Amino acid sequence: MTDMTAVDATLAPAAKPATRPARPFFSSGPCAKPPGWSADKLATDSLGRSHRAKIGKTRLAYSIDLMRELLNLPDTHRIGIVPGSDTGAFEMAMWTMLGARPVTTIAWESFGEGWVTDAAKQLKLDPTVIRADYGQLPDLSAVDFSNDVLFTWNGTTSGVRVPNADFIPADREGLTFADATSAVFAYDIDWAKIDVATFSWQKVLGGEGGHGVLILGPRAVERLETYTPAWPLPKVFRLVSKGKLAEGVFKGETINTPSMLAVEDAIFALEWGKSLGGSAGLIARSDANAAALGKIVAERDWLGHLAVDEASRSKTSVCLTVEGADEAFIKAFAALLEKEGAAFDIAGYRDAPAGLRIWCGATVETADIEALGPWLDWAYAQTKAAA
Repeated sequence: MTDMTAVDATLAPAAKPATRPARPFFSSGPCAKPPGWSADKLATDSLGRSHRAKIGKTRLAYSIDLMRELLNLPDTHRIGIVPGSDTGAFEMAMWTMLGARPVTTIAWESFGEGWVTDAAKQLKLDPTVIRADYGQLPDLSAVDFSNDVLFTWNGTTSGVRVPNADFIPADREGLTFADATSAVFAYDIDWAKIDVATFSWQKVLGGEGGHGVLILGPRAVERLETYTPAWPLPKVFRLVSKGKLAEGVFKGETINTPSMLAVEDAIFALEWGKSLGGSAGLIARSDANAAALGKIVAERDWLGHLAVDEASRSKTSVCLTVEGADEAFIKAFAALLEKEGAAFDIAGYRDAPAGLRIWCGATVETADIEALGPWLDWAYAQTKAAA
């Protein structure tokens, strides 16, 4: 059980809940650090050294090996550490591989819409766009997999995810590109159905931002080695040399200089995940957190899930509706909880409908989710009274 920090006992009885979450970090990115994290626990021997020295390459390769183990990633898929967080990794995939076939983009929240914009306005590919409103999942049966297909596995800003990879045919002609940044380490992913996946350490692992992870299946490698885009590629996007995949990128030889401190921070989180039993342990923690928050929502008439269909509801970035709330109400609500040190960064994404967004990934403690419920009641009553 997580220890709770007692609220000031001088307050009027029942004015505020008796306990606060011990770790009130519910941001959907950067996310809470793993329990027990502190900066002095990070290995520092690689700092101040070249990332191309033996120690730097060894630590980068070790982080890749840990990710492969925790993700249960088959040997057929390669893992590379690239610049620009998840956005950089996904852009790299788009710019290096799209254009060989028609493109379909699936969008039901802001990041999916970002890939629509890039495919249409930057790469000028005239993509087929399949959309749904916030809180809904598009009709996945309408997707033509003779096209290259872009989608977010877990829509961080809408709290809507694909239930699984069953909608992707094994005999597809096009490539599948999955922005999986708030999905990896929280769901079982059928890697045979995914040709390209991207994520960043700062989501489910609670790592530092700035670096992306690019996963390539064999069909993606074939595309890279047999297709040359019509547009020029900046140096940080180049994954091919003399017609062959730059294999060093997927062995820890990064394209540009990485932050070895961020790498060590990611290694700490990965080793923590391994100590829990790997992917199964991390998934179990996310499941428990989502269930605890679901209970809180079910017990309150004024709270609801933006994603109504439980089968496609996120278990990491859980987005909630608040009865009668507009943007100003949510801003005041979240600010009140932050001032009290009861919950940080729980206002919904700026482009999403007004509401709350509470991270339930593995680095959050279930006891802290449970302790959050009474504080939500208190903040709702306070904000409503002041409106």
